[in-house]
Amino acid sequence: MKRFAILLASAAALIAAPLVAQTTAITGGKVVIGDGSAPIDGGTVLIRGDRVVAAGANVTIPDDARRIDATGKWVTPGIFAGFSRIGLVEVGAVKQTNDTDADKSVFSAALDIQYAINPFASPISVNRAAGVTRAVVSPDTGASIFGGYGAVIDLGQDENPITQARAFQFVELGETGHRKAGGSRAAAHILFRALLDESRTYARNPAAFDSDLLKASDAKALLPVINGSTKLMVHVESANDILKVLDLRKDFPALDLVLVGANEGWRVADHIAAAGVPVLASALSDLPDGFEDLSSTQSNIGRMKDAGVKVAIGMINDRDAHQLRYSVQYAGNLVALNKVPRATGLTWDEAFAAISSVPAEIMDMGSQLGSLKAGRHADVVIWTGDPLELSTQVEKVIIDGVDQSLSNRQMRLRERYSNPTPGALPKAYDH
Repeated sequence: MKRFAILLASAAALIAAPLVAQTTAITGGKVVIGDGSAPIDGGTVLIRGDRVVAAGANVTIPDDARRIDATGKWVTPGIFAGFSRIGLVEVGAVKQTNDTDADKSVFSAALDIQYAINPFASPISVNRAAGVTRAVVSPDTGASIFGGYGAVIDLGQDENPITQARAFQFVELGETGHRKAGGSRAAAHILFRALLDESRTYARNPAAFDSDLLKASDAKALLPVINGSTKLMVHVESANDILKVLDLRKDFPALDLVLVGANEGWRVADHIAAAGVPVLASALSDLPDGFEDLSSTQSNIGRMKDAGVKVAIGMINDRDAHQLRYSVQYAGNLVALNKVPRATGLTWDEAFAAISSVPAEIMDMGSQLGSLKAGRHADVVIWTGDPLELSTQVEKVIIDGVDQSLSNRQMRLRERYSNPTPGALPKAYDH
């Protein structure tokens, strides 16, 4: 009986003892912190549990650390996709697998995209294998100019992708917005103001709220936008539309604005910088796609950056549900752009920051995500070479300190059909 009591006491002590977090040291690689500083040759990244402890040169490695040799390779923070709709779409043309908008819903601003994000969607694993570890996920708009709440997610291989729910509210105020509002920009802006005014009416007396413009749930959802506690992500492209959005602060001074797209942002970059409004910009727009972006240029991001705008790469309406992995190519294009006469690109360090730390900072998450600074979430990628070069491959992805599988449907299909043998093909191949 005494021996049994001792065993029970020992078991209780084991249960009560805190679990020791695993320590991992990635050594010998070219380490990119991701904050715009230059890469560090022969650096070390030290991870304990789900956090980065240290990164750089002369990092002390504990004796019990698991070591990963990255000699001859590059080690970076994971790619942070500044704007996407990943996890909302499997097959875009099949409505049952497309949750980007709710065009038949009576609700608008109250819609919350976190409930639609599918962590098992195939684009999640495809982009994770390409080094994308976090993403801003936005709804599209349905019948209203407001699309609802967006979220920030991780692309880890688990069932809980949400890093931050209700991270922002999304609104269309360019050509798409004016179509939804009744056919003109005048209609879109009066509707925007009317909806926010209705929200203020709701706040004064929720029980008596009755509106033909807005459901009570939508009015409630817009209150944190008005007081600035929730970001307002606004899709606009033309210089004129950008200026009109900046003017909204005259009526709603607390708005925490983020511009998305902004293909003509370079034309009014000084105004954007003076307003202190960050931009998640399309990186590959160099030809007009419509009348709202007649002045598109691939120098847009570089020119805004030179004017003092905080700008990161986003991918609105650019395969944004499936191909976030193109972010590294876009960043590399901006580096190469410096070699084109009269063009304006980014330095290598600035370009990588535009797909890592800067989007995290724009989302007010820079103290937690987007770089390899101490205390950040341990999202780490090991590459065979320069990550902004097309020939470079991903060797390892770590999210929150956990090694991730690089397997995905595309890889499995490639392996299946790269060397077909009799009996391994579907029966259709027999005919």
